[in-house]
Amino acid sequence: MNEQSPIRTETAREIGPETPAPTRRRSRAGTWLILILLLVGAGAAGYRFYLAPKTATETSADGTPARGKGARGRPGGDMPQAVGVATVSSGEIPVVLSGLGTVTPLATVTIQSQISGYLMEIGFREGQTVKKGDFLAQIDPRIYEAQLAQYQGQLARDQALLQNSKLDLARFQRLSLQDSISKQNVDTQGALVKQNEGTVAIDQAQVDQQKLNIAYTRIVSPVDGRVGLRQIDQGNYVTAASTNIVVVTQLHPISVVFTLPEDDVARVMRRLRSGAKLTVSAYDRGDANVLATGTLDTVDNQIDTTTGTVKLRALFENKDESLFPNQFVNAKLTVDTVRDTPIIPTAAILRGTPGAYVYLLDGDDKVVVRPITVGEADGARTAVTKGLAVGDRVVVDGTDRLRDGAKVRVTEGGKGQPAPPGEASAPGQAAPAPDAAATTSTPAAGTPPDNPSQKRERRRERPAAQ
Repeated sequence: MNEQSPIRTETAREIGPETPAPTRRRSRAGTWLILILLLVGAGAAGYRFYLAPKTATETSADGTPARGKGARGRPGGDMPQAVGVATVSSGEIPVVLSGLGTVTPLATVTIQSQISGYLMEIGFREGQTVKKGDFLAQIDPRIYEAQLAQYQGQLARDQALLQNSKLDLARFQRLSLQDSISKQNVDTQGALVKQNEGTVAIDQAQVDQQKLNIAYTRIVSPVDGRVGLRQIDQGNYVTAASTNIVVVTQLHPISVVFTLPEDDVARVMRRLRSGAKLTVSAYDRGDANVLATGTLDTVDNQIDTTTGTVKLRALFENKDESLFPNQFVNAKLTVDTVRDTPIIPTAAILRGTPGAYVYLLDGDDKVVVRPITVGEADGARTAVTKGLAVGDRVVVDGTDRLRDGAKVRVTEGGKGQPAPPGEASAPGQAAPAPDAAATTSTPAAGTPPDNPSQKRERRRERPAAQ
């Protein structure tokens, strides 16, 4: 073929210069891939040698082998888990029913005037404790005294008319016996006497009404209690039965109205019918402090269908006024007491697949899982109806890393006595779990820890030995 052919020339121009491009791209991609693999390998090696947790057994400075972090906290390992135990005892557990209650006074009286008039005097101090009949306020009585004098004068006049009409009737009756006057005149005079008697009775009622109004001008307390803030000032005009003067609230005794579920009504009513005097304790809103202790007074006569609860009223002496009207409290009703029952600390009870269970100490160095049936609870104590016997020992602290058959080590302060819940350093509980970051350098059991002076001496000796 002719080498000067335009077809060959164009083909060579198109193919020749572009041929090395794919080769350069492949070489660059391979270079980046190798760099990435090298970086990943370096990171994995660094993590393994510098950052990964050490699980192998280490040797302390004095030659005693120390356990790594991975083996220290593993139940059933070489080192037993430190636990605190408590002995199952026999005792009494009160059956307590709890409900939200409101402090309700037995009497709350809004003082109003029964008559209208100007408020002339206020006889109380805000917050004062008053007795029944104590003076509270004075309404201007002068207008009622003037009306009383008017009605008394009218009564005297009508009484005189009545007396005169009676004398005339007696004369007419004597004349009628002598046939000196007609029967009609006698009857008319008798009706006049009756009329005057009615007028006198009306006048007497008006006099009595004004006397009562004058008595109403002096306002007194109807109950024993504590007065609140004054709601009107002296000199204002008081309208009958519409103007509030002050509120008097009875505080001694005082009641708490609380609710219980309808399922508890039968138990409470059964105890009341037997003549039992049930105790009620009022706790604050935090359910931590007892404010007062009283007795159950009565149970409402119907169940609220919207909430499924029934109302109960408890009475409290409240001599120290620890209960305040309309205060929210937690009422706890002691219905009964369970006696001679196995009792364990509530902290020992765990819940899982088998239900409620505890770790029971089998011998001195081993625990087993024991399913139980719990009964009544009283804060930090819980009764056990099935699964445990008096004298058994259960784990109350250190249960988070235990399993069935795990080896344990009972702490010296926790042999047989339950500890107060929430106190790790109290007798009967194990020491707090060590921090995970420090377990690799912690010496094994029985090896005394190094004090700072010993560590400094070793640091000085190491360069000399090298």
